[in-house]
Order: sequence, then structure tokens, then C-alpha cells
Amino acid sequence: MKRNCGIGFSLFVRFSWLRRAVVVVANMIALAPAAASELVTAQMQTNLLPHPLQYTVLLPDGYDPTGPPLPLLFLLHGGTGDNGFLTNVRAVVDSRWAAGSLPKLIAVTPNAERSFYMDFRDGSQKWETLLTGPFLDHLRKTYRIAAGRNVYVMGPSMGGMGSLRLAFKHPDIFAGLAALEPAVDPVFHWKDVLPRHKFYRPQEVLEFIYGKPIDAAYWEANNPASIVNANPDRIRAAGLSIYLDCGDEDSFGLDEAAEFMHQLLLKNRIKHEYHLVHGADHVGRTLRPREAEALDFLGRAINPPPPDPIADQLRKTLAPLREKAQ
Repeated sequence: MKRNCGIGFSLFVRFSWLRRAVVVVANMIALAPAAASELVTAQMQTNLLPHPLQYTVLLPDGYDPTGPPLPLLFLLHGGTGDNGFLTNVRAVVDSRWAAGSLPKLIAVTPNAERSFYMDFRDGSQKWETLLTGPFLDHLRKTYRIAAGRNVYVMGPSMGGMGSLRLAFKHPDIFAGLAALEPAVDPVFHWKDVLPRHKFYRPQEVLEFIYGKPIDAAYWEANNPASIVNANPDRIRAAGLSIYLDCGDEDSFGLDEAAEFMHQLLLKNRIKHEYHLVHGADHVGRTLRPREAEALDFLGRAINPPPPDPIADQLRKTLAPLREKAQ
């Protein structure tokens, strides 16, 4: 009896340690971080700029250069930024991937300096031509990017301006945009730009880009609101997924511009999502959560949710009444 008890106790101890070891290993596996996303910084030679283009790419965890092609997201930095912006927002992108609200994609941030992401009036720098042409071709050759209209663009401030302009001028390339606190003007003509709209921009920067003196026609051809106002049918027909955001305490007064753009899109029946964020400024603690919401929006644009049967039934019920009311 004593011998059997000794054997039983010995086996119990051994299996207890085995169970503990299994639990420890299981916990280690559960707590181990998933394969990390990867940042790659490179440059591209071009004759469209006075210097090579510096850029940074963010590849999702498990990226396979021979695997399924992925959408491309241009993440555009603001006026005082550079391609290091992608390093700053990497954690936000990673969090949306981890949450499953953003499909795997390839993100890229070019160092566009303070270019407004547009071709300069004097032809000395051609950022728009580069980004929508040779640079896009270069990325497609270098990375596993889906063919066709699987390109999206997003950014804050100057990056928001660039997102609006690029997508509105090239809806054949871009399928969606997210413009956060876009640094645009709430007017259609250069003569209507007031001091409060441009106090934060040195005159020499504007003249460097739009010509000296400012070429009013060139400014208007590149002003996002004017682009929409001139040809709303083209933008509506393109079915762009459009996201607008601004804080109602924006220190640069860009909430006026965001509201102007929202009303313009609303008037022309161009579908979009608009967030005027209470208590938010141009910088600060609200910006990262707002970037996460914008990425979630783009995630829904890439992978649309299934139809809502309750909303579909309401539309069906109201359709005859709406038709009579026209």
C-alpha cells in the first residue's frame, strides 16, 4: 500500500510539473507578439524633381512578395513633415490591422517637403506628375500591389489638402481618400482668399508654387473646392469614398474650410463622411484616435460591409413616398 502510494504520488508530481510546463509554454505562445510590420526607407531617381525622391514604405506582418496583391495607401505628411511621418503613425496602422478593421495593405509616405503635392507653376518641381505616374509605377514594380483602382490616399493638414486634390483630379487612379484637417481655402477664386485663410503660409511659399505674382487661374485649377465646383458630375460618377475631418478648435481655422468642403459635397450629392470633432485642435491628443477612425473608414471602403436588411427595408417602404414628393 505504501509502495503504491509512493508511486502514485511520484506520478502526480511528475504530471503536475508536466501540466505546469504545458501551461507555461501555452502562455508564452499566447503572449508572443505577432510577426511585426516592416518599415523600408528608400529613394527613387527622377528628373521631375531637383533631387531624388526619399520615401518610406510600411509592409504588413507576413507580407509575401509572391502572395496575393494588396491595396496601396499613400499616407501624406503635413507641411512641416517628411517621410518619417510613416514611422509616427505606424502604431496606429498596426492597431487597425490587429483589430481587423483595416485589411492588409502597403502604405507609403513620400518626402514631399512643403510642395502641396502639386506641380509648381514654373515647372521646376512636378510632384503630382511624379506621384501619380513614375512613382506609382515604381511602387507597383517593387511591391506586390493590386492592379487597377486599388489606390487610396490619406493625410493631415497639407497631407489632407494633397489627398483631396490628388483624388479629385485623378479619380481614375484613387478609389478613396481621408482628408484630416485639410489645409484648403473655403473659396473658389484666389481673389476671395482672406488674410485669415492664409496667415500661416509665408507669401514666398505660395509664390514659389503658384508663380510670382500668384497665377490666379493656376491656383483655381488646383484648389480642391474649385475642382469639385467645376465638375461635380465626374467626381460623383467616380464613386470615390470620401472622408473629411477637422477639430472645431483648429488653431489654423481649418474647421471653416472643412465645413465649406462638406457643404459643397452635400450640395452636389457627392457621398462622403464628415466629422467635426468637438474640442479638437490641429494637433494634440485627439489626432491619433482620429487617424484610427479615418483608417477604419478606408477599411470599409476596401472591404464594404454586407447590406443592412433593416435599412434596405426602410428604403423600400419609403421609395413610393419619396417618388411622389419629387
